[in-house]
Amino acid sequence: MIQQFIELGNGYGDVYELLTLIDTNETRFHQAFIFKADEKVSLAVAFKPALDSKFMPIYICREGIPFNEAKPSKRTQLFIDAVHKLQRKPVTIEVKKSTDFNETSLYYQYLIGILRMHHYIPHL
Repeated sequence: MIQQFIELGNGYGDVYELLTLIDTNETRFHQAFIFKADEKVSLAVAFKPALDSKFMPIYICREGIPFNEAKPSKRTQLFIDAVHKLQRKPVTIEVKKSTDFNETSLYYQYLIGILRMHHYIPHL
């Protein structure tokens, strides 16, 4: 199975696109993630492959949302509420910043490795 990140943006207006994807693809929903990197978070959602496809998309809003453990931002709270509406809970994972990598593709390979290792997404 091919898993690939699809970047929507940095999490400003793009979070609303991510929320719409969650709402309109309820039957394909696989798992939601909050990637915490220092003082920023990335919000991501993995969907099951469409029809007979072997492609698992993982939509992400990368590191544009400030992190505050005591009081999540409005965008983060909207994301959590959308996932709870499906009676699921987002998985929070502490990760390295994307700027620690020379290329964004290496950062996404790193995240896929973490998700596979913890069995949040299927192995190849």
